Amino acid sequence: MNFLAIDASTEACSVAIKYNDKQFSEYELCPQSHSLRLLPMIDSVLKQANVKLTELDGIIFGQGPGSFTGVRIGIGVTQGLAFSTQLPARGVSTLQAMAQQAYLDKGANKVIAAIDARMSEVYTCYFEVDELGIMQPKTEETVLKPEFVAQYYKDLVLPAYGVGTGWDAYPELAALKSNVDSPEILFPTALAMLAIGQVGFTGHSVDAEHAQPKYVRDTVSWKKLPGR
Repeated sequence: MNFLAIDASTEACSVAIKYNDKQFSEYELCPQSHSLRLLPMIDSVLKQANVKLTELDGIIFGQGPGSFTGVRIGIGVTQGLAFSTQLPARGVSTLQAMAQQAYLDKGANKVIAAIDARMSEVYTCYFEVDELGIMQPKTEETVLKPEFVAQYYKDLVLPAYGVGTGWDAYPELAALKSNVDSPEILFPTALAMLAIGQVGFTGHSVDAEHAQPKYVRDTVSWKKLPGR
């Protein structure tokens, strides 16, 4: 099966296509420019693959957690494309995609993802690879104050390979990760989402109107600013 993958849930904007067993992708760090860059990047990879969107079998999208605005942009584009082509869509976790990238790039089979969620919190989840080579969550995705993360993972055998922006933002988490230096994998990629989303796509996909975000935290940041 052939797929387009889209992600705009963090500072990175990423798209990828799998077509006839070949992969084409673009990745760009473009904070606050996702709405300007996403469609041109999609057009670019379609041209690289020499394929029309209607020739694909579905769309895989980053469902969060991450930037509220970025997640909405990615899902809005997904819904628009899926409606116009009648393609099904499947959401993939931002955290799971970063864990999958660690497996693909580093061979890590146990991963803790931690994204800086602002407001002195992190989005986090622990993953282990399954028999199909796909990273699967072994805890719930959650958002926590950094000082509570170690307690959340107290029943796990740690450290594990760390990915995401949360480690540098909150150095007190360092004992939980096995990589000594700052994580090399900071943001998700659409290529990793392709790897996850294509497995069992038909059983997990939805129609365009049901493509929904997974914010984890549903409190918008500005509501907690001083004076609000």
